[in-house]
Amino acid sequence: MTLALNAGVPAPEVARRAGHGLDVLLHGSTPGCIDGHAQMWNGRIDDALKDDD
Repeated sequence: MTLALNAGVPAPEVARRAGHGLDVLLHGSTPGCIDGHAQMWNGRIDDALKDDD
């Protein structure tokens, strides 16, 4: 699950494939895997905002 999340697979899809609800996925043992990537996520948000211009 953590590999899929870190690869950019949307959390609802990861949860579905794992047979979990989204709440279980995000509040279980996996939330730590998405920590520490703030700079990357901010860059992706910035890129998305630029595409809307």
